[in-house]
Amino acid sequence: MISFKQLPVEAKAAVAAGVVFFSMMLSRSYLAEQLELRMRRWLLRLQMALFANALMLIGSLHVWRSTVTTFSRSSAASSFCFMLWKIAVFMFLALAHSSFFTLLFLVAEEPYFFSLAAYTCLGAYILLIFFLFALGSVEQAYKLLTGRGAKAGTGNKNSRTAMKPVLAVMLTVVLTIVGLLNASQPPTVNSVEIPIHKLPSTMNNLKVVLLSDIHLGPTVGKTKLAMVVRMVKALKPDITVIVGDLTDSEAEIIRPAVEPLGELYSPLGTYFVTGNHEYYTSDVSNWFELLKSFNIRPLHNENVKIVSPKSADDWFCLAGVDDIEADVLRYLGHGMDLKKALRDCSSERAIVLLAHQPVAAKWALQERPDINLILSGHTHGGQMFPLNAGAYFLNPFFVGLYKVGENTFVYVSPGTMYFGIPMRLGSRAEITEIILRSP
Repeated sequence: MISFKQLPVEAKAAVAAGVVFFSMMLSRSYLAEQLELRMRRWLLRLQMALFANALMLIGSLHVWRSTVTTFSRSSAASSFCFMLWKIAVFMFLALAHSSFFTLLFLVAEEPYFFSLAAYTCLGAYILLIFFLFALGSVEQAYKLLTGRGAKAGTGNKNSRTAMKPVLAVMLTVVLTIVGLLNASQPPTVNSVEIPIHKLPSTMNNLKVVLLSDIHLGPTVGKTKLAMVVRMVKALKPDITVIVGDLTDSEAEIIRPAVEPLGELYSPLGTYFVTGNHEYYTSDVSNWFELLKSFNIRPLHNENVKIVSPKSADDWFCLAGVDDIEADVLRYLGHGMDLKKALRDCSSERAIVLLAHQPVAAKWALQERPDINLILSGHTHGGQMFPLNAGAYFLNPFFVGLYKVGENTFVYVSPGTMYFGIPMRLGSRAEITEIILRSP
């Protein structure tokens, strides 16, 4: 029987990832209610960072072998340039691995340069792994189709082996620059008209501005939030809604960065529902209090009547549910409760629901098909290639407007900023201006 010491490094990393994952499940199931809140917060983040790094180690070994070991037997291996290249690759991988720990140590009013560099390397790391795998797959497929694998000469083989990592690195560099430039642009304003069944005629053309997935934390700070707030104010919304993942950190640590939210003003109110990342902070109660101080009302499985400025008899029901991750994390007093959220919201009036994840939107419609509009986020539109494909297949609604049934719509925001990695490829940050139309 093979001992743990005899396993290859990749297998050891996989075992380590499995052990960390098991410890995460164990602590969620048995320690969630026994540990102090602050200790639970640190344990969860540390476990997530260790789990991600254990998985990344498998890819990092492949990157090192492809970009360094491959050239170690060449004539240039003893040169000063090759030594610099080895140091550069090592630093690149070290920065990528350290990105997950910045949530523990490097969160402030504005992002630290180290955090931006680390998360940029993480984005480039994802691209590089993809291209190395894709080019390797193409190479193997070519060999199988042509049957030239065994006949190729040593010189040609070495040349092709060198071309793969060089091409992968070049593609990674180009797309990293494109992604950084794309994410550095202000979010686009997307205006969408949605007909709402049973919306009073006095509320026709009501303007709702939708924000989602701002992710205040290691790479998004006060400056970017202030820019978003200025753009929202220029739209002059009747209602502003934030559908989760506003933050990745505790309220006390990042409070100065949140201050621009105090400048938001909407005549019919500004509302907020939790996303999964609010629960990862383990600080939801403090966030609720902080948002209330800025006149932003959290909808914690509850609803409000949005009354027409023209007639007190005309109104619709705006409801919000907790994110479904609260149930997974066993977050005390929280969890998606649609019945509670829609209490007193009858089908005789229009119903608009705020639910962070598209999966929650799907579940809500299965239980209450009379909901007229659900506003969600979470997917980021995939944020960056090649993660777009995973986000598309893992969510029942990916991005944009969907019609479900006769009188129901779901709109999924691609996110107002980004999570961690300051890059966007194949997606664009968005502030959504939703115009509600009465029938």
